[in-house]
Amino acid sequence: MPARKIPNTLGVSEAKARFPDLLKLVEAGNEFTITKRGVPIARLVPVKKVLSVAERRRAIARLQKISGGLSLGGLKIRDLIEEGRA
Repeated sequence: MPARKIPNTLGVSEAKARFPDLLKLVEAGNEFTITKRGVPIARLVPVKKVLSVAERRRAIARLQKISGGLSLGGLKIRDLIEEGRA
């Protein structure tokens, strides 16, 4: 990791000089804005992880489990949708 904290916004020259450190920090979840003469021109962000089918199924199962006791108190989703359209 870098010896000192890198600001979230930095100029092109500093970004070029510290690119290896920036990549380590981005890999850890940080995001950076790169500017040219003070104007933002790019963002350096982590790539979103693509979940496998099995991981998606596990996530759905967890959501179903934690929402098990929740209800709309007798309301129907269709009625709520129609109310929102009025």
